[in-house]
Amino acid sequence: MAGVLVVSGLVVVPGVVVVPGVRGVPGMRRVAQVGGRSVAVHDGIIPRRRGLTGGVAVLPLRTARLVLRLMHPGDAPAFAGYRNDPDVARHQDWTLPFTTGDAERLLAGQAYLDDLDPEGWTQVAVEHEGQVVGDVAVHLETSAQRAALGYTLAPRAQHRGFAVEAVGAMVDALFERTATHRIVATLDEANLASMRVVETVGFRFEGIARQAARVRGQWADDARFALLQDDRAAWLSRSRAAPEQIDLVELVYENVGPYERLATHRYQEQFVAPMATSFVDALLPEVVNGERVTPWFRGVTADGVPVGFVMLALASPAHPDPFLWRLLIDRWHQRRGIGGRVLGMLSGQLRAEGHRRLVTSWAEGLGGPAPFYGRLGFEPTGNLIDDEIEAALEL
Repeated sequence: MAGVLVVSGLVVVPGVVVVPGVRGVPGMRRVAQVGGRSVAVHDGIIPRRRGLTGGVAVLPLRTARLVLRLMHPGDAPAFAGYRNDPDVARHQDWTLPFTTGDAERLLAGQAYLDDLDPEGWTQVAVEHEGQVVGDVAVHLETSAQRAALGYTLAPRAQHRGFAVEAVGAMVDALFERTATHRIVATLDEANLASMRVVETVGFRFEGIARQAARVRGQWADDARFALLQDDRAAWLSRSRAAPEQIDLVELVYENVGPYERLATHRYQEQFVAPMATSFVDALLPEVVNGERVTPWFRGVTADGVPVGFVMLALASPAHPDPFLWRLLIDRWHQRRGIGGRVLGMLSGQLRAEGHRRLVTSWAEGLGGPAPFYGRLGFEPTGNLIDDEIEAALEL
């Protein structure tokens, strides 16, 4: 797995971090400024400035399971081992093969440091039970109060929550122990695993820079994410408790505004259409089986706060079962049990109306809704709807 890198310094230009992958700042992938002059980047390695760390006191960091410390040349075999894995390198732009010699040369460039470089890149080892299982790359611009970071995990360390744990710890340390105001992350829009990591930490999607990155000879778009210190504080303090009251609210002109602004995480948009699309679908419903579907939709409030949106296609002679067309819970209110309670309310309502089952469909993929619906009792029917898996809940 990997994360996000922005290139503007003196150590590496690793390109795309994947879970594994991050990208660079426009115009700074192959040339860097060192001591006021342009220096060519060769295989992602830039000659390091010599100097002292100078006032930055961040490392080491310890979390519940991990230790984050400066990487040193002795880590080169482990570093090269996972960097040379084609799956790890898929969204990266370093040259393959990436050898132990390449790793030694890169790490030798930071051997003089005793903490993060205040004006450049630093490669930080991620240890689990005394073994290097990945790294976090940090680029500080202390003078500008900015930072960027990226990460890569060895395959054996993936899917265990290590990336979120390491990135979250580094983000908090940068905000608490340095003057950093803003942390930037850019990645391949296809790198949904990395996108999921940064959004779980609280990064916000800011847009797509078209054909902004040259990756293995091809131009690629950059997905831009950023996190402000205030964003992180708000994210950590958001409500995570189950709400006392859930209500389904009829939407009218006077109350629709907050619902227009509801949004999932960016990586979830492949599974749940944004609110603008939902309103268009409700206003201009499609024709299915020769009959235009009839939408029924409501806003969702939790203790009076707008948090979601749900829409059904009502049953009709051409559509004998009601269809769950849309269920969106805002990213700030996910994992509070709201979606399951909304479906419980709908199931009770439909059962009272005499319906025997509720049908829906979903796309498969990392972070998709299949586990959520499975826990609620939906079972695949074996049919596909527009290449999505159809499933039904017996009422």
